[in-house]
Amino acid sequence: MHEFAPQITSSIDHIVESLRFFRPELALSIGFICTIFCTLFVDRIWQSSSLWSFLLTIAAAFYFNIGEELSTTSMFFDMLTIDHFSQSVRGIVLISTLIIGIYLQQFVKLQALDKRTGDIFSILIATTLGMHALALTTNWLLAFIAIEMVSIGSYVLVAYFAEKKSESEAAMKYVLFGSVCAAFMLYGISLIYGFTGSLNFTSMEQMKGLIAAPTVMSTIALLFVFVGIGFKLGFVPFHVWTPDVYEGAPTPITAFLSTVPKVAAVALFSRLILAWTASPFYFGEVTLHFLCFISVVTMLIGNLVALRQQNIKRMMAYSSIGHTGFLLLAVLSYVHSEPEVLLFYLAVYTLMNLAVFGFVMLLEHQTGSTQLESYAGLGKRFPIVFACLTFVGISLVGLPPTAGFIGKLFVFSSIFDIYQNLDQELYLYLLIVGVLTSVISLFYYLKIPLYSFLRKSPDFVSTENVRIASQPIYLLAILFTIILFVSGLFPALLLDVFRAH
Repeated sequence: MHEFAPQITSSIDHIVESLRFFRPELALSIGFICTIFCTLFVDRIWQSSSLWSFLLTIAAAFYFNIGEELSTTSMFFDMLTIDHFSQSVRGIVLISTLIIGIYLQQFVKLQALDKRTGDIFSILIATTLGMHALALTTNWLLAFIAIEMVSIGSYVLVAYFAEKKSESEAAMKYVLFGSVCAAFMLYGISLIYGFTGSLNFTSMEQMKGLIAAPTVMSTIALLFVFVGIGFKLGFVPFHVWTPDVYEGAPTPITAFLSTVPKVAAVALFSRLILAWTASPFYFGEVTLHFLCFISVVTMLIGNLVALRQQNIKRMMAYSSIGHTGFLLLAVLSYVHSEPEVLLFYLAVYTLMNLAVFGFVMLLEHQTGSTQLESYAGLGKRFPIVFACLTFVGISLVGLPPTAGFIGKLFVFSSIFDIYQNLDQELYLYLLIVGVLTSVISLFYYLKIPLYSFLRKSPDFVSTENVRIASQPIYLLAILFTIILFVSGLFPALLLDVFRAH
């Protein structure tokens, strides 16, 4: 017993030291319990208590996050890594989740739903905790647990407000597809652990074990792992759930699915690709070619299929798939030591989607539909909404003077630098496809001003000013539009935030 005493003491000391860097996650854990308590007891007295508990929890986690030191540190026996990259990802996740919470509260208010909202806020906090783990982890088992935390929370969010058959069907498809992908990933992780005896994907022990393992079996194991990550990112061929779920889910949940989990999954994927390409492991080079191929296919399929969509939520679903392909390009920037390019694009992508779905939520309440045809002639009734929505669409395309243009310019410049340094034609093809798909996306984003400003409504409605139903959503969406405009003119303001000092 005395032999183990020094080990126990050192282990406890290490855990206590790790907790110093784990304060945002501790704040989320405590806030999760407090929000549940408010939902069960305090909401009967003060109806908004769970909402305020949620807002204070996210604010506290954000405060602790920005107050952390920026030195690279491993925590909890090398299971988690805190550095500038993970700190920035956590910041994006927390701000986005805060906005989604406000959207949800306003959605319930607009729809006059009878269901309690406190449960939704506690689920959002738990999901955020899982996304933090995704941004920090270098351990396969913790990565799987984090993905499942995010996935299960997302399943509940999609199904919580389901009343129509299409909404229940979307939730069921999401759960079934996610469960199958999780099973594949867990089997792949078990194979990797069997080959290497290590769960840390950045350790040399795992790399040596994978190199020594039979090539076919290690390749199968790693491809199985890609299935789980591909489900969260929604790249081809794991995108099939995206259109139905985006269309069937409530609009705030669609805004959540299209942004926040993707940011966390990209962070995990980036660390994984960096670990494999920085070692002599043969799969590192294979992974880069796989990444390039998936990126090209995802950009093409996402943008081409979006051309045929007449429902704006389905259109944004395929747009999201196309942007996932572009995010994979940005991952290459991270691999080649330009993390600020990836972080800048993640932040801009999140802002653009939150703005679009904010406006879509307002218009859905006014028209009762998300079909593009229902926007016909509404440009005169809601000139500011449709002017801003058109501007955000231009930013999604990547045209100046928007932050979307700057983000795509940074990514294209980074890929061109990689092409010049490595002299591999594959990266040139990536550039060409990226530019072509951006041009293709212009055609479906322009459907919004086409219907709203250039077509008349079948049953003409008075063009008098109409009161916007939700001022918070309206103001937030316009604020995001202004930020996209200012960041397009002065990109250094946002870029400097993500540069390690």
